[in-house]
Amino acid sequence: MQSKLFRIVALLLALSLHGFAAAQDLLQPDVAFKFSAHALDANTLEVRYNIADGYYLYRSKFKFAAEPATVKLGTAQFPQGDVHNDEFFGKVETYRKELRIRLPLTRDASTNRLKLTVTSQGCADVGVCYVPQQQTVDIDLPAAGNASAASPASGTGGVVNDEARFERLLASGSLWLIAAAFFGAGVLLTFTPCVLPMIPILSGIIVGEGRNATRTRAFTLSAAYVLGMSLTYTGIGVGAALSGNLLSAALQNPWVLSAFAMVFVLLSLSMFGFY
Repeated sequence: MQSKLFRIVALLLALSLHGFAAAQDLLQPDVAFKFSAHALDANTLEVRYNIADGYYLYRSKFKFAAEPATVKLGTAQFPQGDVHNDEFFGKVETYRKELRIRLPLTRDASTNRLKLTVTSQGCADVGVCYVPQQQTVDIDLPAAGNASAASPASGTGGVVNDEARFERLLASGSLWLIAAAFFGAGVLLTFTPCVLPMIPILSGIIVGEGRNATRTRAFTLSAAYVLGMSLTYTGIGVGAALSGNLLSAALQNPWVLSAFAMVFVLLSLSMFGFY
């Protein structure tokens, strides 16, 4: 009897430790379920979630509330989700990757700003569920009868973040303006601390020229290096933004990371004179 009781206790302890270890690897809720909201037009809001790989949201757990009282929310319009038998709530409809919810509203003509509160709940594929999350955002509304969308906002305050600014820039439709903005951001990134390890690499390229490393030659090599990185990040940034997907989560894959690591190894061999 004691032996059987010991095995049961040992099993429960192992399950608890496994659950604790899994919980330690979980993303924070605001990272796993990245929230934003903005006005599509004078009478429609859009709530958006970018959902990390391995996580999902429940449709039935959403709740919406708005202030002031002069704003009345209509029935939320959800896209088609995935239906499966959930180990926590039975047969439910869930969403992965990206979710966009439209919220119709009615308001007084004098109301040009509202506070939207969204309650949601999600889980991770490892078998851990988050407690319901409540997120609040202030949204500026276009004038009544104006079909243009207001500036998007995200998070828990009314401050427009960098993502919202770039979304607004992309919505402008000006290819040259978009390219210039991302090019400028790429140049600015060269002055951040994470770029410091690249300085000895660039120095090695210039010094490797030997006696041919004149000032003009050194400037040309430096410009080619910096502009090449800036143009690369410009293309990647524009492509990632236009795709509308959370590429950072998709790239956290062992195969993808291994492939990039191999590319860097092959490129480094040229600096040792192998080719």
